[in-house]
Amino acid sequence: MIPRDLRSELLQSASEMPVVSINGPRQSGKTTLVKATFPDFDYLNLENHDTQLFAREDPRGLLAQYARGVIIDEAQNAPELFSYLQVQVDQEKSSGPYILTGSQNFLLHEKISQTLAGRVALQVLLPLSMAELSSTAYAESHYETYLYKGFYPRIYDRNLDPGEWLASYIQTYVERDVRKMVNIGDLSQFQAFIRLCAGRIGQLLNLSSLGNELGVSYQTIKRWISVLEASYIIFRLPPYYKSFNKRVLKTTKLYFYDPGLAAFLLGIHSADQVQNHYLKGELFEGLIISEIKKQLFQHGQAASIYYWRDRSGHEVDCIVDAGGKQIAIEIKSGRTIREDMFKGLRYWRQLSGAEPQDTFLVYGGDENQHRRIATAYSWKNSIEAIHP
Repeated sequence: MIPRDLRSELLQSASEMPVVSINGPRQSGKTTLVKATFPDFDYLNLENHDTQLFAREDPRGLLAQYARGVIIDEAQNAPELFSYLQVQVDQEKSSGPYILTGSQNFLLHEKISQTLAGRVALQVLLPLSMAELSSTAYAESHYETYLYKGFYPRIYDRNLDPGEWLASYIQTYVERDVRKMVNIGDLSQFQAFIRLCAGRIGQLLNLSSLGNELGVSYQTIKRWISVLEASYIIFRLPPYYKSFNKRVLKTTKLYFYDPGLAAFLLGIHSADQVQNHYLKGELFEGLIISEIKKQLFQHGQAASIYYWRDRSGHEVDCIVDAGGKQIAIEIKSGRTIREDMFKGLRYWRQLSGAEPQDTFLVYGGDENQHRRIATAYSWKNSIEAIHP
């Protein structure tokens, strides 16, 4: 098992709260992590039909059998459990006996918000990060390889062909999970929708345009976007609204949590193809922003991430708002630092009054450099912009 940075947060949460919930996409390593972190706990998988039936028909009886120290995998499959779990933890008044995992975020959190508020610690496990791979034999020296392979653990653990595994992942996800969440008559149309989303990575999200291209309604696209978000396939990056007396854009941008999945959907079949792909810059941008999100999740930090752009075209790719301090990060895939890479940061500093220690460039080269406008970090050290 590749050590996961979230482990220490899980142990801390389990020592303080009676329930710990770990969400994340399918195949991100949730089950492996919780089993390794809590090796003495009993394990229930609610994907198993018999166990799921037991949990739905007799939740009180199931919890009575596993009163302490139990992992409940894919807990959203038996929402009946949650109200009984509330009673159980209130009676026991102890910390850490229930570990829940789920890959359908909105279902699990809906039930948690209704029944377990104040009793549960919420954690998110995304696929592997570059930091987690950096000290292993799987570390890559060229970011194009990461853009092609992505970060799902099984690809690394079993040395699988990324294209073959991701093709199976998409098929399984669409056929198995999407139908559980939303009524889709034409699965091939939904698959086409996912591919269109990949083609819009790093761009402003226009739901009407997607609907027109597919011949479906605005509301349908809105619902499908929510499905992809709930499954941790995509995320929307909101704009930073503080305008500094300038008119700013207020449309979200679209990114994939895993760059390899986006690359596969774009028809990229090798790291070499990434080099000359027209969306290479956007894929790299998504890689770095996703890495920042992973680090914040893994350290239990609730900082919010945005982009900033005004109507004159001035832009900063990533704004991390942490405790009232804004960290501005520009992201460029080029391997050589050029002066024009700092254009957005220079304007941001003039407008916001930001200090040099709060402005950063993450680029595709290998060296870190301290410049007058901002500190430039290699893509290998991108998380130092938020954890210097």
